[in-house]
Amino acid sequence: MIASQNISLKPHHTFGIGVQARYFSVCSLAGGVAELFSFAAEKNIPHLVLGGGSNVLFTKDFNGLVIKNEIKGKEQVREDEEYVWLKAGAGENWHQLVMYCVAQGWGGIENLSLIPGCAGAAPIQNIGAYGVELKESFYELEAWHLYDKCMVRFNHNDCRFGYRDSVFKNEYKNKLVITSVTLRLNKHPNINTSYQALALELEKAGVTSPGISDVASAVIRIRSSKLPDPAVIGNAGSFFKNPSVSAVQFKALKEQFPAIVGYLLPDGSYKLAAGWLIEHSGPENTTGAATWKGFRRGDAGCHEKQALVLVNHGQATGQEIWQLSEDILQSVHNKFGVWLEREVNIL
Repeated sequence: MIASQNISLKPHHTFGIGVQARYFSVCSLAGGVAELFSFAAEKNIPHLVLGGGSNVLFTKDFNGLVIKNEIKGKEQVREDEEYVWLKAGAGENWHQLVMYCVAQGWGGIENLSLIPGCAGAAPIQNIGAYGVELKESFYELEAWHLYDKCMVRFNHNDCRFGYRDSVFKNEYKNKLVITSVTLRLNKHPNINTSYQALALELEKAGVTSPGISDVASAVIRIRSSKLPDPAVIGNAGSFFKNPSVSAVQFKALKEQFPAIVGYLLPDGSYKLAAGWLIEHSGPENTTGAATWKGFRRGDAGCHEKQALVLVNHGQATGQEIWQLSEDILQSVHNKFGVWLEREVNIL
C-alpha cells in the first residue's frame, strides 16, 4: 500500500471542498487495512477512512492519513426459501448495490435507492428513507479493529441501531474500519409504501400493485426532483436530523404554528420535519418571506428545493458551510424552541 502526500480531497467527498490530506491511500483489499494503519501509527498521525465521502464536511486540511475504502465484491453467502444473504464489500457504491438487488428480485432496500455513499457507511448511519431503515435488512458486518488488530464481527444486536445512529458513531467511533456488510434480503418482498410521498408518486405513475422495481423507480424520481446531484452542486444530502419533541411541546407548537409537520412516534413523542422548520425560519427573501430555503451567502447556501440540504455553489469553504449551519440552528431554536442536530460529520 502506497501513501501519497499532499493530495486534494475535493474529488473524494460530495461537498467538493478544496482541502488536502497530508497522506492519502486507496485500500482495495481487506488485508491492506492493517498495513495502512501501521503506517499511520509509525508516523504518529491521525487517520480517516472515506467511502463515498457523502456524509462529511471538511472545515480544514486533514493533517494525517486519509484511507479511501474501495473494497469491492458481492457474494451470495446463504439462501433459504424466504431469504438471500448477500455480502458486499464496504467500498461498493450503495445505489448500485440496491439496483443489483432489485434486478435479482431481492427486496428490502429498494426504498433506499439513490442514497449517496458506499455500503460500509450504511450501518454507521443506519441510513433510512421513505419508511425504511437499513437495520430492517442488515444481518452482520466485518470490521478491522484498530487497537485489537484483528477482524471482528457485529450482528444486528451488536450494532444498537437508532435513528441515524449506531454503536459505530459512539463507543466504536474511530476504532474500526468496516470491510464488508451482509444483508438479509427477501425473495418474496414485502412492499412498503407507507410513506405518503412514495404512495402518491406511485399513484401518479398509475401503479396500483407495485413491485420492488416500481418502488425503486418512484424513489429515484422523488429524490431526483427534490435533491441536488452532488456531481452538479456540492452537498451531503440532508444536513440535519429530524428532531423529536414531547407530546406536550408538540401540542404547544401546533397551537402556535398550525401547519407544523410532525409524526407520532411509538413512545408518544413527535418527530418534527427539520426541513419544514428551516423553511419557516431565517432571513427574509425577496418576496418578504422569512426562510432559509434558497438562501445564499457567497457560495454557501440552502438548496432552493429542499431547505434541509446545504450546498456548495462552487468555491465555498467548509468553514462557511459550517457557519451557515450554525446560523440555521440558532434561527430555528429562536423561533420554535427546538435544537436541530447535524447529521453530517464535521472535520
